[in-house]
Amino acid sequence: MFSVVLVEPEIPPNTGNIGRLCLATGSRLHLVQPLGFDLDDRQLQRAGLDYWKEVDVKLWPSFGALQQSQSQHDRTFFLTTKTSRVYHEQQFAPGDYLVFGRETKGLPEALLAKHSDRLLTIPMHGTRSLNLATAVAIVLYEAVRQNTTG
Repeated sequence: MFSVVLVEPEIPPNTGNIGRLCLATGSRLHLVQPLGFDLDDRQLQRAGLDYWKEVDVKLWPSFGALQQSQSQHDRTFFLTTKTSRVYHEQQFAPGDYLVFGRETKGLPEALLAKHSDRLLTIPMHGTRSLNLATAVAIVLYEAVRQNTTG
């Protein structure tokens, strides 16, 4: 199982779609507050369809609180446009945490600076960023692909 972490997500349909991705891959979704919406938001529920109630979701008051709950053996990777290290060059393992930032601002600079050895990016040409749900799908399914036998 992988863990997808959304730090201060702002757009409910993105989070709903990411919830479905997590359910489809057997992954846990961690939401770090503050959220830009309520968990009972109609758009969130609509994007998550009738699957939302089945998604394994953990709500955290801060990223620090989430980190305190992790064991020292948990690996955490931070997705950003501010690195040249490409996500598919990383060998992922079950239990890894994949951390994504807000749709409008990405991850906080202080967080990126503190974890500069664990930054990953998705190569892009002609755009500054991808939709958050698309970015999560790309990286999460690469992690799943790497760990699927057969």
